[in-house]
Amino acid sequence: MKVSKSTWISFALLILIAALYRAIPGRPWGFAPQLAMAVFGGAVLSRKLSFTLPLLSMLVSDIFYEILYINGLTPISGFYDGMWLNYVLILSLTTVGFFTNSKSVLSIAKSALVAPTLYFFVSNSLTWLGNGGYQRSRDFSGYVQTLIDGIPFYTNSLLATYVFSVFLFGTYHWVAKTQLKLS
Repeated sequence: MKVSKSTWISFALLILIAALYRAIPGRPWGFAPQLAMAVFGGAVLSRKLSFTLPLLSMLVSDIFYEILYINGLTPISGFYDGMWLNYVLILSLTTVGFFTNSKSVLSIAKSALVAPTLYFFVSNSLTWLGNGGYQRSRDFSGYVQTLIDGIPFYTNSLLATYVFSVFLFGTYHWVAKTQLKLS
């Protein structure tokens, strides 16, 4: 299947806009489009492109973060120990999209719940295991406290995944419908 030039341009703009949005200083923690992009990519793009969409968006936004950090505009470094785990996690969530029916609102809604929920549990478990974050105790109560620490991120991530899923899937279907009417 040949991909049109306008599709490639749209793809690049989506990555750039999502990356810039994620790197905005003061943005609510966890409110970013990358999880929705992973689900969307898995649901509607070829297997190769589906992984590329969230990966490039994360990489470009981390480059922006690093530039802001170097220039003293944010306390958040773009590149850090263990960031590869975040990339693996985001990429693995693309598989949620493989099980998403892009034409079903219910299927999209379920995936928009599953992706941030999986991300929440896995990322917080890794934070606890790696003694990151607030460095909670290495027992069950410390693990539970790590999960509690992550609730604000989870809430924003859940909301963002729904908002950006509506935008991505809605725009995709609107454009497809419009193209059918024009042809």
